[in-house]
Amino acid sequence: MNKLFGLALLMVGMLLAVGAGANFRYYSADRSASFNVVADDNELIDLTALQPYVTYDAGKLYVDISDLNPNHPDWGGNGMSPNTTYVFEEMFHVSNELWENNGTDYPICVDIKSNHDNVLLFAGNYTNPIAGPSQNLEFTVYHNNPVPVGMIFDNTNATLGLDQFQLSFEAVAGACTQ
Repeated sequence: MNKLFGLALLMVGMLLAVGAGANFRYYSADRSASFNVVADDNELIDLTALQPYVTYDAGKLYVDISDLNPNHPDWGGNGMSPNTTYVFEEMFHVSNELWENNGTDYPICVDIKSNHDNVLLFAGNYTNPIAGPSQNLEFTVYHNNPVPVGMIFDNTNATLGLDQFQLSFEAVAGACTQ
């Protein structure tokens, strides 16, 4: 009986020793994430809507080119036509207003991705873009020099109805290595 009791105590002790360790050597996770555009004194970028098709609602940036857009109640359209391509310049701009220190300009590298094959992005002017058009747009933003971002919607062979897409934004300190 004492041997069984001693063996049980040894097992409990081993479980406590293994379970209480906090020395992690590797951790991997695959999770989706969402983000909100919020005011913060330490943010790298600022997004500003430039067209009535782009709005902020509950801290998120939305692009809405439909008759449901509250900014265009009398525009007379129902959205985009099928088998057409639309180019919208300067939908929003990305600025770097907070990264300056004693007159030194700290650039940031911005990467914007579209998850829709028919939604392309470009930075600057459509006829002379800084970057793009592409689904993966990368460009450098300098302090006090906002970069406008435009969008191309290719509706060739698109079906009628509501089509949704998602943009992801990433910004890191330093100029892009293009």
